[in-house]
Amino acid sequence: MQRHEYKVIPAPRRGTKSREAKTNEDRFALTLSLLMNDLGRDGWDYVRAETLPTEERAGFTKTRVVEQTVLIFRRSLAGPAALVNPAEGGVAAFRPQAAAEAAAPRLGPAVEPAPGQAPSIGRAE
Repeated sequence: MQRHEYKVIPAPRRGTKSREAKTNEDRFALTLSLLMNDLGRDGWDYVRAETLPTEERAGFTKTRVVEQTVLIFRRSLAGPAALVNPAEGGVAAFRPQAAAEAAAPRLGPAVEPAPGQAPSIGRAE
């Protein structure tokens, strides 16, 4: 099974000024293409753009819902069984044998209860 890591970045709000791009649409397209090419050089593939609702403060006690547009990129991890270890900030290989050793210890047989009358459940009469 192939594993991926994802990167989510905010979408640009306006285009970069350039001599080649004269209109707003051209500037915005240039900004997106520069961003995608820059991330593509690092191995990231563009997946999609998402517009998601988020709450933000409006004044002292009020909140309002605004929409944020983000760009989603992904790239394949080094091996088919690699996992991301967020504590180390890197990629660590998954070793099933090490995971089995770190599992909970085996429990022994249950201890037999002492002979006698079982406790009653509920109200005592």
